[in-house]
Amino acid sequence: MLRAALTRADFTVNAVYALLGNDAHRALGRNQTTPAVRATRGGGDLATLVRLFALQVPVERAHADAALPGLVDALAAAGMLEVSAGEVRALVDVRPYGDEDHDWWIVCDPTSGLDGRQAPMDPSYVLGISEASSSLAQLTIRRPVGRSLDLGTGCGVQALHLAQHASDVVATDVNPRALAMARLTAALNRADIDVRDGSLFDPVAGETFDLIATNPPFVISPPGSQVLVYRDSGMPGDSVVRHLVENAAGHLNDGGWCQILANWAHHRGVDWEDDLGQWLEGQPLDAWILQRELVDPAAYVEMWLADAGLVGTPDYVQRYDAWLDWFDAEGIEAVGFGWLSLRKTDRTPVHRIEEWTGEIAQPVGPSIAAWGDRVDALRGIGDVELLDRTFRQAIDLVEETRGAAGADDPESIVIRLQHGVRRSRQVDTVEAGLVGASDGDLTSGQILDALASLLGRDAGELRSTYAPVVRELVEEGFLV
Repeated sequence: MLRAALTRADFTVNAVYALLGNDAHRALGRNQTTPAVRATRGGGDLATLVRLFALQVPVERAHADAALPGLVDALAAAGMLEVSAGEVRALVDVRPYGDEDHDWWIVCDPTSGLDGRQAPMDPSYVLGISEASSSLAQLTIRRPVGRSLDLGTGCGVQALHLAQHASDVVATDVNPRALAMARLTAALNRADIDVRDGSLFDPVAGETFDLIATNPPFVISPPGSQVLVYRDSGMPGDSVVRHLVENAAGHLNDGGWCQILANWAHHRGVDWEDDLGQWLEGQPLDAWILQRELVDPAAYVEMWLADAGLVGTPDYVQRYDAWLDWFDAEGIEAVGFGWLSLRKTDRTPVHRIEEWTGEIAQPVGPSIAAWGDRVDALRGIGDVELLDRTFRQAIDLVEETRGAAGADDPESIVIRLQHGVRRSRQVDTVEAGLVGASDGDLTSGQILDALASLLGRDAGELRSTYAPVVRELVEEGFLV
C-alpha cells in the first residue's frame, strides 16, 4: 500500500525536482530547507510527502491522510511516523532515488544537520543516499552476473543496483536497524534480496559470488571513540579494509570482482603503495587500486567529528586532540581515500596501484571492466606477439595539438580519454602516427614498419623502441 501511495503521488526524483526548482533543490543539497519549504506551500500530495520526509516538517493529519490514504496509523505503529496534536511527523526518511531507467525509494534515517542543527548521532543511525554510496554505485561493474553480494548494505542502495543485473543478491549488515530498513527498501521496490544479519563475511561463510560491492565502515578512528555502526568497524586502523582484501578471493568465483570503497593509512616513512601491495601478497587477485584523495590528519578528524554531529559539544576539543594523539602514536601522517577493484584469477596476478586526482567521467565501472579485459589481452605475451596483434584507438580518444599558427609541425601532441579515468599523454610523432593508424586492420608491427619507411628510420629499431610504448598505450586504455 505504501508503494501505491508513493506512485500515485508521483513521488519520484524528477517530480520532486520539478516541484522544488533548481535553487531550492541545490539548497537542500546544502542541508538548507527554507527554499524548499517555500516551494511546497501550495499543498498537494507530492508537496506533503516532500515536507514530511525530505524536509522533516510536521504536516497536518488531514494532509498526511490524503497523501498516505489508510496508512498513517499503520506506519505510526511500525515506528515510521509519529502522530500527535493533529500533526504527523516522520521518524524515518522515504527518499526517491533512481536514474533514467528506475524510480526507486530508499528507507533510511532522516538527514542529520538540516538548517545547521547539530546533535550527536545515534550509534545505530542508518545513512541514506550519500556521496560514498553514489561513488560505489558508479564504480561497480554492471555486466550481468549470477550471484552478487552487498556487504554492509545499510539501507540497501547497492543491493537495489545489483538486483538489476544479478540473478541472486545477498545483502548483509551488522546493524539491526539497517537490516530492517534494507528489507523495507527491497519490499517497497519489489526487489528479491536476501538480507542477512552478521559482520563482514560471517553471514556468507563458505559461499562464493561473481560480484561483491562494499562500502565498509572504513573510518580510521582511535579505540574507544564513539562508534557509528555505518562508518566505524571497531577494528584498529585500516585493518577492516585489509581484512576484506585478504578474504575476498575465498568468496569469489573465478573471474569474479570485489569492489571496495575505502580509506587507508599513510604511515610515516612507508610508501603507501608498498603498504597496500602487502595486502595483496599471495592473493590470487588482479587489482586496480586508485587513490582519489589524500587528507591530512587534522582535516580528516574535523570531517568525521562534524559527520558525527560533535561540533560544538563540550568535549569536541578533547576528542579532536585525542584523535590526533592517536594518529601520531600510530605513525599515521595522512589518510588516502579511494577505490579497490579486485578480480580473482588463476593466472599470475597483475597489480596497478596509483594515485589519480584528475577528472573522472562517471560511471567509471565500464572502465574498470575494460581494464580487466586489457589485462587478459596482455597477460603473458612478449613484445613479438604484442606487435603481431591489431588494436583500435579508444572510442573516446581525442587528440590535441599545439603550435604556432601555420607551422608545418606542432610543438606538442596530447591524446586524451573522455570516459572513466580521463588520462592524457603527450606523444611524439611515431606514437601519434601509431595511435592514429590503429583501426583494427593492421597490426602494431605493420604500422611501425610503415612509419619507419615514411620517417626514414630503421624498422627493427622502431619495433624495439616502441613495443613497450604499445604495451603502455594498451594498459592505460588509449588502445583497445
